[in-house]
Amino acid sequence: MKHFMKLNTLIIAVAAITFALASCNKDEMEPPIISFKTGAGYTSDDITIAAGSSVLIGIEASKAEAEGEEEDVLSHFNISLSVNGGASTSVYDADMTAAQEEEYSYDYNAAASTTVGEVDTYTFTITNRDGLTGQVSLTVTSN
Repeated sequence: MKHFMKLNTLIIAVAAITFALASCNKDEMEPPIISFKTGAGYTSDDITIAAGSSVLIGIEASKAEAEGEEEDVLSHFNISLSVNGGASTSVYDADMTAAQEEEYSYDYNAAASTTVGEVDTYTFTITNRDGLTGQVSLTVTSN
């Protein structure tokens, strides 16, 4: 009988631990959110413009969790450029400060190539502390 009571106690303890672990709030591993700024002065879609002209491209980014949660804060921002489908190169790179970990905004002045017909693809990437990324991109074609 004493052996049965020890076994019963062990089963109850294992069940309690299993329940406690199952009910823990697990990180959903959600990527950060990023979008283009829209409105007067901003380019948020693919565009064809005169060779040598410039365009203003802005982004807004935020972590996926509710405000105040610190699990997947923003950690890094990068802008890369690919010319005519070639390899991408970084044109802007920044680590987030503590003040930028929940929301980040950036405006980038892109210049269209002076070569008519060149297609420049700009990719904007925001990364969180877990290494998950959100991306948006657009092309600027010189006319």
